[in-house]
Amino acid sequence: MRKWLKCAGMLLAAGILGGCHGTPDPPASNMTMSFVPEQTGRRKISQDLPKDLTYEKGTVLRMATGYNSRQTGLSFDKETAGEGVTLADGVTYYAGDLKPTWKELEKRLNIRIEDKYQGNSSGMELAFWKDRMNEIDMVSGSTDSLTEYGEAGKLVDLSGYLPLMPNLRTYLEENPIVRLSITGNTDIGSFYVAPYSDGHDDVERMPLMRVDWIEKLLDGEGPFEAEICGRTGKYYYQPYMPFSGKKVVYVVAPDGSDVEKLVKDYEAGGNIIRSMNAVGSMSGVRAVNMFRSYIDRTYHGYYGSKRSDLFAGQNAAWDADELVALLRCIKANAYTLNGTDSVQGIFTRDDGNNQRRGDMFRLAGQLFGVRGMESCQDYLYIDVYGRLRDARQEPDSYRALGRMHDLLCEGLLSESFANKSPMTSEEMLRNDQGFMQYDYNQTQTVYNETVLQKTEGERYKAVMLPIASWQDGMNGNKYMRFTESWRSVKQIGWAISADGVKDHPDRLYAALKLIDYAYSPEGKILMSYGPDEFIRRNGDGSYKLFSFKGEMMPEISEATYTELWTRSGGNYTDYCRRYLGSTLSFEKSQAFEYQCLSSVGKEGADQIAAAISLGVIKHPELEITSNPWYTSVPTVFPATKRELDLLSIHRELEDIFSQSENGENRFVDVIIDGFGSRNADQVAAEIRKEGGQEYLDVKQQTWTRLQGGTIGKTDNDRQGGK
Repeated sequence: MRKWLKCAGMLLAAGILGGCHGTPDPPASNMTMSFVPEQTGRRKISQDLPKDLTYEKGTVLRMATGYNSRQTGLSFDKETAGEGVTLADGVTYYAGDLKPTWKELEKRLNIRIEDKYQGNSSGMELAFWKDRMNEIDMVSGSTDSLTEYGEAGKLVDLSGYLPLMPNLRTYLEENPIVRLSITGNTDIGSFYVAPYSDGHDDVERMPLMRVDWIEKLLDGEGPFEAEICGRTGKYYYQPYMPFSGKKVVYVVAPDGSDVEKLVKDYEAGGNIIRSMNAVGSMSGVRAVNMFRSYIDRTYHGYYGSKRSDLFAGQNAAWDADELVALLRCIKANAYTLNGTDSVQGIFTRDDGNNQRRGDMFRLAGQLFGVRGMESCQDYLYIDVYGRLRDARQEPDSYRALGRMHDLLCEGLLSESFANKSPMTSEEMLRNDQGFMQYDYNQTQTVYNETVLQKTEGERYKAVMLPIASWQDGMNGNKYMRFTESWRSVKQIGWAISADGVKDHPDRLYAALKLIDYAYSPEGKILMSYGPDEFIRRNGDGSYKLFSFKGEMMPEISEATYTELWTRSGGNYTDYCRRYLGSTLSFEKSQAFEYQCLSSVGKEGADQIAAAISLGVIKHPELEITSNPWYTSVPTVFPATKRELDLLSIHRELEDIFSQSENGENRFVDVIIDGFGSRNADQVAAEIRKEGGQEYLDVKQQTWTRLQGGTIGKTDNDRQGGK
């Protein structure tokens, strides 16, 4: 870290960074930096475009593209195909054969595909071809690396061909943040990457709970009784919500049709954590009855005897304090829930995997109203004044993590998370040990079909997001639901090799046609579902459709649904990428994935979708909003060579906040170890001093330039009205 400070100081003295250190006064929303560096100096080369993208029939495209492994490329690998694999289309495929999606694409576009993919991660694949770009026509890689290659002249600038790519152009015009995320040169609007949206403009992670456990504890007339129970332990967690007064919140009506106003009346019910803490350790039975009484009084009988709806209903209104009260009740009533003397509260998909352990700090952001924990780029977000902020440098982030540490001290987080020992969500649910996680609906609720006992009423379901205090304006906080876990463009994509298509216009136009077709309505279905043989058809051959988020989308065939379960255990993305060759890049629809949800998974997804459509759950927008706080951060900012050099010095900052499988993350460390002798302000200040402030200055500089260089300008404007 000291190296970063020393080098940053030298560069600051040279005038590369602008602005001052510390937190400045709120600037105007159209703020500019005191110094804006030059772009790379490259200028768009004028060119005469053809009338359309025509090429010789059978043009060969050499494609070094895939999704991070040999199993998820364009062709079948030996492990997946074995001695031959027959799919739902009735065709038998062998190792080396193109997967159905890409065989179909060959037919539709009259091209031939030569698969050159080495089966590497996006970063390693691009590195493999670095000095052999003349041997390939398309390549996959990370957006920032592809942009760097593009600025060096190694990739084709797609912006110059947008007049010939109506589908891609429309997609970018409808999604301004996506356009910003792939911009490589703000002077001329160049971009080199075909964006990949793994689902688009939709929620990603959500809370998932054993709702049958909530029902056992909270529902029913009369007091709760249990033959055997434990006791609540020593309390560390302190109230987050108010002690007194009334807070108006908004919920979805039970039938999902409208919005209802609901009052949290702390004058009537008090704060449940304050009440529990005042009593101290108590029996599990007493804790449940205290919580039941609190719900009845605070909500004036709104939930009746179905108190579980506070958490699991369409009209849920739970908050962090109520969750902690529930966790205390669960911990003290293990015998009622699973017939043993122990139960685990909150867990992650794999408690020994740093990448998955990060879901615990992401949940902290949801529970306690902290931005930047689920950013599309690093830990950045935009505040109400239009400034970039970094969650790693915000005291509120560490206060939220300190609260999670309190939960750990109470034993409300799983023991395997506390010890960083391997334990998966599948094991937790199979053994009736785990209550809750924060993760993806489809991949986790699949366990309703595979490990839970449906006949005994066991249900693991996505529930409504919590009420929290969010700073979305200049006049104080607002109690509402907000999720930062919102699908935007991913940080990987595909590009066209300039050397590969040099002097070969057929290859260039075929590659451009492939990209543009992927964003057409037909291409979107192919890239999401695979060929028509995997889709349910009407008697006249047309698609059988269903309504998905206001759009009519195809139903998958019964054979496809059955095959997804037999070959991939219900895992949609695994099936599509390994067998169909779909969902590898471009624009993916969630409509196929939705159909693969268990009935319990669909119930939770539908409830959350209703809340989003009615505005009860707010989220970042993929456009520039009037209130900058709601603008989604682009996944990549274009940087100059000098800025890249400066940012490269902060690698240690990346390392200590790693989100990779085998890395370490300071946020997780705080959940485990707390602050020690420091406080949240001191921890945040340390990060600012150890390179964080300089990092943020550079990022702000690039964001300011990106806005000034592209917002308000159409690609037609940049091309001089061509």
